[in-house]
This record gives sequence, structure tokens and C-alpha cells, in this order.
Amino acid sequence: MTIAKPDFIEGVAKGLAVLESFDTERQRLNATLAAERAGLTRAAARRHLLTLAHLGYLETDGSYFWMSPKVLRFSGSYLASSRLPRVLQPTLNRLAAQTLESFSAVVLDGEEVVIVARSGSYGAPTRVLAYGLHLGARLPAHATSTGRVLLAALSPVQLSRWLAGHPLPRLTQHTLTQGRALRQRIALARKDDFCFASEEHELGVQALAVPLRDMQGHTVAALNVVLSGAGRSEDSMRRELLPLLFEAAREVRPLL
Repeated sequence: MTIAKPDFIEGVAKGLAVLESFDTERQRLNATLAAERAGLTRAAARRHLLTLAHLGYLETDGSYFWMSPKVLRFSGSYLASSRLPRVLQPTLNRLAAQTLESFSAVVLDGEEVVIVARSGSYGAPTRVLAYGLHLGARLPAHATSTGRVLLAALSPVQLSRWLAGHPLPRLTQHTLTQGRALRQRIALARKDDFCFASEEHELGVQALAVPLRDMQGHTVAALNVVLSGAGRSEDSMRRELLPLLFEAAREVRPLL
């Protein structure tokens, strides 16, 4: 959304930039780190940190700051009011109970994808990944199966703008960091209508994703299954799990 310059409140934007500088990689920040991540001066970052702590959104020991439970008001309101997580949750739970694997529904937000619904583990062994797989977790779109499925839904012009406007950081030795190679992988995901990614986001982690479309054919989210450790081979995942993902996508389409 574009607004007129007089309607833009600089202070709100800077405060949110400071709040967004906290993530699963950096959970505790001082003024210097927050300034670097938010693109502000140290003095400005300090004022925003102190204000957010005063309002109850951050906690502090006097030097470092970290998020307080109050920030969950935003995610809680979204999950309570958004139709997408409520519609998808029964299907995610059924898939997890059927396979003892972990399934998620994900949407695209800028250079990242965000988990908006997630199944339970149903007794399957679980491991906390470096970037997390919890509700609200943000993962780099270029290095994930869901990200590539969602990027495949963009128009050529939109995709070119996305590639030109977002960095492609290397997360493991397997991460694609060249725009041309990533564009080719996205084109393959568009052709196949699914995407497999192996160890690009985190070593030992493989994921398979399909698009979730509404009745008008618009991609509104991505559905994926994630395996970590000594899991199945790519062929096994495609043979055993891909049909389940496609079936689930067809099942929820009239509800999206």
C-alpha cells in the first residue's frame, strides 16, 4: 500500500523497525545491535528500545532487551481473526496424525515466509530448528520450498522486482545465492506445481511444498512437510508425501 508523505508517521515506522529487529536468530539486543539491524543511529535505537520497554513490549536488564509476552497480542489477534489458519488447522492435524511428520501453512511477507498454521507432532520425534518452526516463525523465502512455491505465483514483473530488491544470503553451502539459478528453480516449481528443497536453509533439513489456491486460482499460501535428521530420500518424499500434499490442497481449495 502506498500513502501520501504527509500521512506517513516516521516515528511509528522506526519503532516497528526496532521491534522487527528481534528474531529467532537474535533474541536479545542492546542499543548498538538494534541500531545496526534497524538502520538507525544508536541514540535513536536506544530511545525506541526504552519506549517499547516502558510500554511493556520489551523486557530489559538495563543493557540488553528482549521481547515480552505482550507482543503476542498482535499474533494472537491475527490468528483469532484470520480465516486461513482456522480453515487449514484440521487438515494439518490430520496429515500429521497420518504420517507422524510436521506440516505447516506459510504465506509470503517480503523477503521472508511466515508460518501461519502448524500441525502437532503426534508423537513424532521433534527437534527445534535453528530458525524455528513455531507459529509466526519467519524463514528466508529464497532458501525454502514454501518460499519458492509462493514466488512461483508472482507475475514475471513482480518476480523480477522481488529478485532485484531482496538479498540472497548464503545460509549453508547448498543455498542458492545467484538470481539466475534461483529464477530457474522457481520456474521449475511453477512447472511441477511443487518444490523440494534440501539443506539450503539448514543442514540436515529437507522440505516439500505445494501451493494452496482458492477457487479463483490465486495462490494464497503454501503447504509443506519438513523432515530433519536422517529422514527419507527425495524420491521417497515425492512418492509417499507429495500425493498427500496435493490431495490436501484439493481438499481445502473450496474453503479458501
